[in-house]
Amino acid sequence: MSDHVYKMVELVGSSETSIEDAIQTAIKRASQTLRNLHWFEVVQTRGHVENGEVRHYQVVLKAGFTLEDEAP
Repeated sequence: MSDHVYKMVELVGSSETSIEDAIQTAIKRASQTLRNLHWFEVVQTRGHVENGEVRHYQVVLKAGFTLEDEAP
């Protein structure tokens, strides 16, 4: 196994459906521009309440990806 160096970024995902959907939204969007995305950690969960009902879910994630090797 070779040594890896990871970079960590913070993402915020949101969804009207669920916390899980908010996570999927954030990871799916990040994977469009970040290569080698390997893990995530949910660090905050919150939501929006309207008329006594949950209307929106929001999650803050830390996501890690492997830095690519330098070209020789």
